[in-house]
Amino acid sequence: MDSLIKYIVILLALISVILNIVLICLNSNKPPKCMSQSQASLNLQDTHSDRSLVFADLTPEEYKAVRDYMWAQKDLKISHSVLAKPSDNFLFLIDLSLPKKADVLRYLDKDGQKPAREASVVVFYGEHRYLKEYVVSLSGPLTHRDVTEQKYKTKTLPFTARTVTIGEYAQLFTLLYGVFQKLETPLRESFGYNLQTNKLLPFEGMPRGIKAGDRKTWISFFRDFSGMYIHPVGFEMLINHESSNSSDWTVDKLLYNGQYFNSIDAFIKRYQAGDLEKIVYKKIENFASLKPREKPTGLGPQQYYLQGKRFSVKNNQVVYLDWNFAFGMSSLTGMRAFDIRFEGQRIAYELSVQEAMSVYGSTTPGMILTKFLDSSIGIGRFAHELVRGIDCPYGATYVDTHRYIDTNVTQRFRNSICVFEHDIGRPLRRHFSDFFHNSYGGMANSALVIRSITAIGNYDYIWDFIFYQSGSVEARVHATGYISSSFLVDGNLKYGHQVAENVLGNIHTHFISFKVDLDILGEKNIFQTKDMVYEEVPLPWMPTEKAKIPRLVEQQVKTEKEAAMLHGAKTPRYLHIASKQTNRWGHNRSYRLQVLSFAGDPLPESESTEKSMSWARYKVAITKHKDEEQTSSSLYSQNYMWKPFVDFSKYIEDNETIDNEDLVAWVTAGFLHIPHAEDIPNTVTVGNGGGVLIRPHNYFNEDPSIHSPDGVHFIPGSENDCEYNKMACLEKDQCTSTLEPFTYHGFEGVMQFE
Repeated sequence: MDSLIKYIVILLALISVILNIVLICLNSNKPPKCMSQSQASLNLQDTHSDRSLVFADLTPEEYKAVRDYMWAQKDLKISHSVLAKPSDNFLFLIDLSLPKKADVLRYLDKDGQKPAREASVVVFYGEHRYLKEYVVSLSGPLTHRDVTEQKYKTKTLPFTARTVTIGEYAQLFTLLYGVFQKLETPLRESFGYNLQTNKLLPFEGMPRGIKAGDRKTWISFFRDFSGMYIHPVGFEMLINHESSNSSDWTVDKLLYNGQYFNSIDAFIKRYQAGDLEKIVYKKIENFASLKPREKPTGLGPQQYYLQGKRFSVKNNQVVYLDWNFAFGMSSLTGMRAFDIRFEGQRIAYELSVQEAMSVYGSTTPGMILTKFLDSSIGIGRFAHELVRGIDCPYGATYVDTHRYIDTNVTQRFRNSICVFEHDIGRPLRRHFSDFFHNSYGGMANSALVIRSITAIGNYDYIWDFIFYQSGSVEARVHATGYISSSFLVDGNLKYGHQVAENVLGNIHTHFISFKVDLDILGEKNIFQTKDMVYEEVPLPWMPTEKAKIPRLVEQQVKTEKEAAMLHGAKTPRYLHIASKQTNRWGHNRSYRLQVLSFAGDPLPESESTEKSMSWARYKVAITKHKDEEQTSSSLYSQNYMWKPFVDFSKYIEDNETIDNEDLVAWVTAGFLHIPHAEDIPNTVTVGNGGGVLIRPHNYFNEDPSIHSPDGVHFIPGSENDCEYNKMACLEKDQCTSTLEPFTYHGFEGVMQFE
């Protein structure tokens, strides 16, 4: 009997297991009701097009093809070494050569022939002591042509105008090591230097001299710490490296603790005699370290796409709701976007970073002349991989870039651009109606961001192009990283604040140049300004009484000189690139340029180096589009400041008409940085930035975001209705207990008039 019961129990258990398996299989393909919506795929409102590839960066295969082709030109005698000496011929740069705008528009808008694909190539000829630029055609068999004279009105460029290459740095470091061997005793006693273990790290000032043709660089030295830039030791050296033969290089000056010496021997002699004020080495902790002082205890808020991403990235094109655009990364100038369209209509042909410039103040030579022009080093060159969840949201889409600059192979930079949609954290618009028709209407401000971050020496720049559902686009930069500093000596506190023991944070400016090529309903546009004045008027119902009221002042600006808005001059507060077409209400359809800037003063025009950064004179300048006026700065501006080959002010000197023409806006934004204690260890992004907002002004007949699927509206009694308020069902749709249920009691206590 016991055995029978035992077998019956086992049989029932088996039947139960089989039934459960069958039920699980039957329901395995049915998502839970609350998950069905959250997993739904969202349809893009636009489609990708291969036509965006006309703006695409060169591919690794194209870089290699151009390199191999140039190497194969026996008459050019180009070195294959990444450590090519200054006396060698060196292929420094390969980058995309942008096609002419007219050819691109003919291809994009009128089904014209696709423009030929071409590469720009820069070669440093150490053998002949000059520089040249070429364009290599990639359509069909590779060919090249010399474009130096066409671009710069000279057959060759001066050899000293070149950027310092990795090969030249290697020779400079060899020279420095030899000098350090001679100075081992004073360096050990003053800075704890040891030939085997403890280094002094160099940081160079720019420009490299005081006149055209100079190549004399002041190098400041810092402790061998992470974050070296805020650990100056009070020792600087002037290196003359004008010759293409490194054996001819010399040390022309030394600075030690604020005291100058004309040679190494002169310094050693006085040091050994005790005839100078010595620096006594003191071991310190690294206050520049970014290792957290406390162990992380958890995670902050994270962003998730509850219904999937509403944007798509394919090749070099982004499609997002009503937006689509092409993007790229120039090795020299950094991030850029092309053919920016909203609701299918082109708003801008190009939005790009052009230059990042800083001017420093100090009494010490490493900073007293320093004016950094980052495109001469390469802004895009230093766009490294972004850290997921910190540099960009964890769930962002990441894109690789490839570059060939100061190398002998194409380099891949993984995840160096990110694209994400995020909630800005404040409503794009909203209204709570307390009077009469009680209701709430609003919309979360979700925007798309494309971002890169470039770490150029001490500074990190965060570059954002932001696309809003109101039809606005913002180009913005935030600065972080380390301040540049100098050793504190007498008189230096006039040029900054002390931020650590013997450390001065040097005052400096940040100026950023943006190019904004707007095409408002086509290429034929005008430039308008709008502002206000107070006008005294009699009251219509009581003419004997008067009141001052604001009145609109409008003007069309018709020449480039009139449209060059200098820093410091009174500038109209509304600046518009407009079409002659009007909206429903009879106003010119336009986009407004709104500059977001806390910039310091630009360098005075009387300064000998100012022409190399003459773009910074202008808060906004409007010029007629020309393909030959492609950039506001150049690769050679840093090391040939006194006679620059691109002087932006000349774009304005010809004073061409800008009435019904293809117009380009050149915008300068930035901030003045007076370093302070809170810049240690690291400068924060809060308040340290600037940019330009491009926003519709009478372009539409109403705010286009009213058509957004993100809009919310409800009235008393419909607070929990999901039809026009998706937030009301979020907690149920997501099957989660971590979200609080949606509730709203805002209509309680509203004003009643009945």
